[in-house]
Amino acid sequence: MLRFMPVGDSQTIGSAGEHTWRYRLWRHLCAEYGGPFTFVGPRETLYDKAADAPVSLAYADPDPGFPRAHLAGWGEGWLHMAPLIGETVREHDADVLLVALGLIDLGFYTNAEQTAENVHRFVAGARAARPRVRMVLLPVIPNIRAHQDPAFAAQVALFNDLLAKAVADLAEPRSPLLLASAPPTYDLRADTYDGTHPGALGEHKIAAAFADAMHQGWGLGGPYGGH
Repeated sequence: MLRFMPVGDSQTIGSAGEHTWRYRLWRHLCAEYGGPFTFVGPRETLYDKAADAPVSLAYADPDPGFPRAHLAGWGEGWLHMAPLIGETVREHDADVLLVALGLIDLGFYTNAEQTAENVHRFVAGARAARPRVRMVLLPVIPNIRAHQDPAFAAQVALFNDLLAKAVADLAEPRSPLLLASAPPTYDLRADTYDGTHPGALGEHKIAAAFADAMHQGWGLGGPYGGH
Protein backbone atom coordinates (compact mmCIF):
# COMPACT_ATOMS: atom_id res chain seq x y z
CA MET A 1 0.00 0.00 0.00
CA LEU A 2 1.55 3.27 -1.15
CA ARG A 3 0.76 6.10 1.25
CA PHE A 4 0.59 9.66 -0.09
CA MET A 5 0.39 12.62 2.27
CA PRO A 6 -0.82 15.96 0.84
CA VAL A 7 0.83 18.84 2.70
CA GLY A 8 -0.22 22.41 2.06
CA ASP A 9 -2.00 25.63 2.88
CA SER A 10 -5.46 26.92 1.97
CA GLN A 11 -5.05 25.80 -1.64
CA THR A 12 -4.67 22.22 -0.39
CA ILE A 13 -7.11 21.97 2.50
CA GLY A 14 -9.81 23.63 0.42
CA SER A 15 -13.06 25.04 1.79
CA ALA A 16 -16.57 23.74 2.27
CA GLY A 17 -18.31 22.78 -0.96
CA GLU A 18 -15.13 22.17 -2.98
CA HIS A 19 -13.70 19.00 -4.49
CA THR A 20 -10.03 19.99 -3.79
CA TRP A 21 -7.05 19.06 -5.93
CA ARG A 22 -6.53 16.15 -3.53
CA TYR A 23 -9.77 14.61 -4.77
CA ARG A 24 -8.84 15.23 -8.41
CA LEU A 25 -5.47 13.51 -7.90
CA TRP A 26 -7.12 10.59 -6.11
CA ARG A 27 -9.47 10.08 -9.06
CA HIS A 28 -6.50 10.18 -11.42
CA LEU A 29 -4.50 7.65 -9.39
CA CYS A 30 -7.51 5.34 -9.15
CA ALA A 31 -7.50 5.23 -12.95
CA GLU A 32 -3.76 5.28 -13.66
CA TYR A 33 -1.88 3.74 -10.73
CA GLY A 34 -1.81 -0.03 -10.82
CA GLY A 35 -1.30 -0.79 -7.15
CA PRO A 36 -3.08 -0.18 -3.87
CA PHE A 37 -2.67 3.32 -2.44
CA THR A 38 -4.26 5.74 -0.04
CA PHE A 39 -3.89 9.26 1.32
CA VAL A 40 -2.77 9.63 4.92
CA GLY A 41 -2.46 12.44 7.46
CA PRO A 42 -3.82 13.68 10.77
CA ARG A 43 -6.57 15.90 9.36
CA GLU A 44 -9.64 15.30 7.18
CA THR A 45 -11.64 18.51 7.25
CA LEU A 46 -12.14 21.40 4.89
CA TYR A 47 -12.05 25.02 6.00
CA ASP A 48 -15.44 26.50 6.87
CA LYS A 49 -15.37 30.20 6.01
CA ALA A 50 -18.52 30.95 8.02
CA ALA A 51 -17.04 29.37 11.14
CA ASP A 52 -13.53 30.65 10.33
CA ALA A 53 -12.21 27.22 11.25
CA PRO A 54 -11.31 23.89 9.60
CA VAL A 55 -14.45 22.07 10.75
CA SER A 56 -16.30 21.12 7.55
CA LEU A 57 -16.64 17.71 5.91
CA ALA A 58 -18.85 19.07 3.12
CA TYR A 59 -16.79 17.91 0.14
CA ALA A 60 -18.44 18.51 -3.23
CA ASP A 61 -18.27 14.79 -3.95
CA PRO A 62 -19.03 12.76 -0.81
CA ASP A 63 -17.65 9.54 -2.36
CA PRO A 64 -16.96 7.33 0.68
CA GLY A 65 -13.97 5.85 -1.11
CA PHE A 66 -12.10 9.15 -1.17
CA PRO A 67 -9.41 9.15 1.54
CA ARG A 68 -9.72 12.67 2.90
CA ALA A 69 -6.63 12.52 5.12
CA HIS A 70 -4.07 15.31 4.75
CA LEU A 71 -1.72 17.67 6.56
CA ALA A 72 -2.95 21.03 5.31
CA GLY A 73 -4.15 24.17 7.01
CA TRP A 74 -5.64 27.51 6.08
CA GLY A 75 -2.90 30.06 6.71
CA GLU A 76 -0.14 27.51 7.32
CA GLY A 77 3.19 27.38 5.48
CA TRP A 78 6.65 25.83 5.52
CA LEU A 79 7.19 27.66 8.81
CA HIS A 80 4.32 25.78 10.43
CA MET A 81 4.76 22.40 8.78
CA ALA A 82 8.52 21.96 9.27
CA PRO A 83 8.18 21.32 13.04
CA LEU A 84 5.26 18.92 12.49
CA ILE A 85 6.40 16.83 9.57
CA GLY A 86 8.71 14.39 11.32
CA GLU A 87 6.20 13.22 13.89
CA THR A 88 3.41 13.15 11.30
CA VAL A 89 5.40 11.11 8.77
CA ARG A 90 6.38 8.66 11.52
CA GLU A 91 2.84 8.31 12.83
CA HIS A 92 1.23 7.79 9.43
CA ASP A 93 4.03 5.88 7.64
CA ALA A 94 3.91 8.29 4.71
CA ASP A 95 5.77 7.11 1.61
CA VAL A 96 5.27 10.15 -0.65
CA LEU A 97 4.76 13.75 0.45
CA LEU A 98 2.90 16.00 -1.99
CA VAL A 99 3.83 19.48 -0.84
CA ALA A 100 2.31 22.80 -1.95
CA LEU A 101 3.53 25.54 0.39
CA GLY A 102 5.18 28.96 0.31
CA LEU A 103 2.59 31.59 -0.53
CA ILE A 104 1.55 32.10 3.09
CA ASP A 105 5.17 32.20 4.27
CA LEU A 106 6.13 34.90 1.79
CA GLY A 107 2.94 36.82 2.35
CA PHE A 108 3.03 36.99 6.14
CA TYR A 109 5.98 35.37 7.86
CA THR A 110 9.33 34.97 6.10
CA ASN A 111 11.26 36.27 3.11
CA ALA A 112 12.40 34.01 0.28
CA GLU A 113 15.70 33.03 1.89
CA GLN A 114 14.10 32.29 5.27
CA THR A 115 11.36 30.28 3.59
CA ALA A 116 13.99 28.23 1.77
CA GLU A 117 15.67 27.51 5.11
CA ASN A 118 12.37 26.07 6.33
CA VAL A 119 12.24 23.87 3.24
CA HIS A 120 15.58 22.38 4.32
CA ARG A 121 14.24 21.87 7.86
CA PHE A 122 11.12 20.20 6.51
CA VAL A 123 13.06 17.78 4.31
CA ALA A 124 15.46 16.95 7.13
CA GLY A 125 12.59 16.32 9.54
CA ALA A 126 10.74 14.06 7.13
CA ARG A 127 13.87 12.04 6.38
CA ALA A 128 14.78 11.69 10.04
CA ALA A 129 11.40 10.05 10.58
CA ARG A 130 11.41 7.93 7.42
CA PRO A 131 14.77 7.78 5.60
CA ARG A 132 13.25 6.55 2.33
CA VAL A 133 10.39 9.02 2.13
CA ARG A 134 9.85 10.58 -1.30
CA MET A 135 8.68 14.13 -1.87
CA VAL A 136 7.15 16.15 -4.69
CA LEU A 137 7.45 19.91 -4.14
CA LEU A 138 5.29 22.40 -6.02
CA PRO A 139 6.56 25.97 -6.52
CA VAL A 140 4.39 28.90 -5.53
CA ILE A 141 1.88 29.15 -8.37
CA PRO A 142 0.47 32.37 -9.88
CA ASN A 143 -1.63 34.44 -7.49
CA ILE A 144 -3.29 37.84 -7.38
CA ARG A 145 -0.85 39.44 -4.96
CA ALA A 146 2.12 38.63 -7.15
CA HIS A 147 0.16 39.94 -10.13
CA GLN A 148 -0.46 43.27 -8.42
CA ASP A 149 2.69 43.72 -6.30
CA PRO A 150 6.03 43.65 -8.18
CA ALA A 151 8.05 43.38 -4.96
CA PHE A 152 6.07 40.36 -3.84
CA ALA A 153 6.33 38.85 -7.32
CA ALA A 154 10.12 39.18 -7.05
CA GLN A 155 10.06 37.34 -3.71
CA VAL A 156 7.96 34.55 -5.22
CA ALA A 157 10.34 34.23 -8.17
CA LEU A 158 13.36 34.17 -5.87
CA PHE A 159 11.81 31.56 -3.60
CA ASN A 160 10.90 29.36 -6.54
CA ASP A 161 14.52 29.55 -7.70
CA LEU A 162 15.71 28.67 -4.20
CA LEU A 163 13.23 25.80 -4.05
CA ALA A 164 14.64 24.39 -7.27
CA LYS A 165 18.15 24.73 -5.86
CA ALA A 166 17.09 22.98 -2.66
CA VAL A 167 15.68 20.06 -4.63
CA ALA A 168 18.99 19.76 -6.48
CA ASP A 169 21.17 20.21 -3.39
CA LEU A 170 19.18 17.81 -1.23
CA ALA A 171 18.97 15.07 -3.86
CA GLU A 172 19.49 11.67 -2.30
CA PRO A 173 18.92 8.34 -4.10
CA ARG A 174 17.19 6.62 -1.21
CA SER A 175 14.88 9.60 -0.58
CA PRO A 176 14.25 11.23 -3.98
CA LEU A 177 12.85 14.73 -4.41
CA LEU A 178 10.92 15.96 -7.41
CA LEU A 179 10.26 19.58 -8.33
CA ALA A 180 6.83 19.76 -9.92
CA SER A 181 6.27 22.35 -12.63
CA ALA A 182 3.91 25.20 -11.90
CA PRO A 183 0.88 24.80 -14.19
CA PRO A 184 1.98 26.58 -17.39
CA THR A 185 -1.50 27.79 -18.36
CA TYR A 186 -2.71 28.77 -14.89
CA ASP A 187 -5.08 31.72 -15.33
CA LEU A 188 -6.24 33.68 -12.30
CA ARG A 189 -9.61 34.48 -13.85
CA ALA A 190 -10.43 30.98 -15.12
CA ASP A 191 -8.63 28.81 -12.59
CA THR A 192 -9.33 30.58 -9.28
CA TYR A 193 -12.40 32.08 -7.66
CA ASP A 194 -10.58 34.94 -5.95
CA GLY A 195 -7.16 35.20 -7.55
CA THR A 196 -5.59 32.80 -5.04
CA HIS A 197 -7.72 29.74 -4.35
CA PRO A 198 -8.37 27.22 -7.13
CA GLY A 199 -11.75 26.62 -8.64
CA ALA A 200 -12.53 23.39 -10.46
CA LEU A 201 -10.15 24.09 -13.36
CA GLY A 202 -7.39 25.14 -10.99
CA GLU A 203 -7.85 21.99 -8.93
CA HIS A 204 -7.32 19.89 -12.04
CA LYS A 205 -4.20 21.84 -12.98
CA ILE A 206 -2.62 21.47 -9.53
CA ALA A 207 -3.44 17.76 -9.49
CA ALA A 208 -1.90 17.49 -12.94
CA ALA A 209 1.30 19.14 -11.73
CA PHE A 210 1.77 16.44 -9.10
CA ALA A 211 0.61 13.58 -11.31
CA ASP A 212 2.80 14.53 -14.24
CA ALA A 213 5.86 15.04 -12.03
CA MET A 214 5.48 11.55 -10.56
CA HIS A 215 4.83 10.00 -13.95
CA GLN A 216 7.79 11.70 -15.62
CA GLY A 217 10.19 11.41 -12.68
CA TRP A 218 9.35 8.01 -11.25
CA GLY A 219 7.17 6.29 -13.84
CA LEU A 220 4.34 6.30 -11.31
CA GLY A 221 0.86 6.34 -12.78
CA GLY A 222 0.24 7.99 -16.12
CA PRO A 223 -0.09 11.47 -17.57
CA TYR A 224 -2.93 13.43 -16.03
CA GLY A 225 -6.15 12.94 -17.91
CA GLY A 226 -8.54 15.18 -16.00
CA HIS A 227 -10.45 12.41 -14.23
